[in-house]
Amino acid sequence: MNDLFSLKGKVAVVTGALGLLGRNHCTALSEAGAKVVVADTNEQKCSDFARDYLENGMGSYLNVTNKDSITELTRNILKKYGQIDVLVNNAAINDMFEDPKVATEQSKFENYPLELWQKSLDVNLTGIFLCSQVIGAQMVKQGAGSIINIASTYGITAPDQSLYKDQEGNQTFYKPPAYSVTKGGVIMLTKFLASYWGHARVRVNTLSPGGVQNAQNDFFIENYSKKTPLGRMANPTDYKGAIVFLASDASAYMTGANLVVDGGWTCW
Repeated sequence: MNDLFSLKGKVAVVTGALGLLGRNHCTALSEAGAKVVVADTNEQKCSDFARDYLENGMGSYLNVTNKDSITELTRNILKKYGQIDVLVNNAAINDMFEDPKVATEQSKFENYPLELWQKSLDVNLTGIFLCSQVIGAQMVKQGAGSIINIASTYGITAPDQSLYKDQEGNQTFYKPPAYSVTKGGVIMLTKFLASYWGHARVRVNTLSPGGVQNAQNDFFIENYSKKTPLGRMANPTDYKGAIVFLASDASAYMTGANLVVDGGWTCW
C-alpha cells in the first residue's frame, strides 16, 4: 500500500505554490517522495520555500497567463530533472475588495467590473489551459502523467450570498460571479483533457476543496460551519492526502473525475 502512494522518483510542478493551499500541496508531494517545483510570481520566495520546507525541490518564477513563461519553466525542469510527472494547476484569483466602503456595491453582479471578470478568466481558466497545453504535451511524450486541476465547491454550487452578511444582517459584499464561473470551467476542462489524453496514459482530475479557515471573522466561520455536515471549515492541511492520492498510482484508474473534499458542504 505504501508503494501505491509513493511519489519517489517523480517530479511534480505546483503553480500558485506560495498560496495557502499551494504551500501545503508542495509539502504533501515532497513528503510522499517527489521532487517539487515551487512555481509562482516571486522567484526568490519560491526558492526560499523550496530550500526551507522541501526535501528535494526548486523554486521558479511562473506567469501562468504567459505561454513563453510556461515553456521556459518546462525547459528548465527538463534540464534539471529530465521529466515532469505531476502538474498541480493551483494558481487562481479570488477577488478581494479591500475597501469595505465600496465592496458591497462593487461586488454586486450589476456593478462587477469587466476588468476583474477578465483577470479571473485569464488566471483561473486560461492559466490552466496554457499550463496543461505545454506541460501536458511533455507528459504525452513521456507516455504518462497526472494533472490535478484545483477547482472549488463554488464550481459545483452557486455561492450562498447570505454567508457574506454581518451580525446585523447587512451584506458586506457579494461573492463575485467570476470565481464560480471559472471554477466550473475548470471542471469541464478536466473532463475534456481526460478524454483527449486518456490514450497517452495522461490522467487529468479535479480536486474541489471546500472553504479553508484563514483568519475570517468568527461570525463567518460559525455560519459556514453550520452549513457543513462535519461542522467546521477545512484546515489548510486537510487536502494533503487528496493531492498525494491523485498524483500517485493509488488513483491509477481515475481520470476525468472531480474529487470533492468539502466536509460535506455540497451534499445538502
